[in-house]
Amino acid sequence: MKIINNKTKRHLVIRKKIKGVSNRPRLSVFRSNKEMYVQLIDDELAVTILGMSSKVISKGKNKTDKSYNLGLEFGKLAKKKGYDKIVFDRGGNKYHGRVKAFADGARESGLIF
Repeated sequence: MKIINNKTKRHLVIRKKIKGVSNRPRLSVFRSNKEMYVQLIDDELAVTILGMSSKVISKGKNKTDKSYNLGLEFGKLAKKKGYDKIVFDRGGNKYHGRVKAFADGARESGLIF
C-alpha cells in the first residue's frame, strides 16, 4: 500500500485538469523550505521554455518578499519572450504565502492567468 500525503494528492488533482500548450504554457511552481523554483513549460512538446529560481533575486527582506520579486522578474522575462497568457500550476501547494506572493508579482508584471 502506497502512502500519499495531502500535497501529492492536491498535485495529482491539479495536473489532471491543466495542461500547457504552445500558445498558453504552464507555469510550474516548486517551493522548498529555503527557495522557490519556477518554470514555463510547453507540455505538448515537453520543453521548458523558461526557468528561474529565487536564488538569483537579491531584493527582499524575507522569503515572501523574494517570491514577489521573483514573480515580477519572471513575468518580465516571459513577456519579453512573447508569452502573456499562461496556465498556473501551483504544484500541490496551497494558494497562500509565498505562492500567492509570486502569483501577485507575476500578475503585476503583465502575465494573465
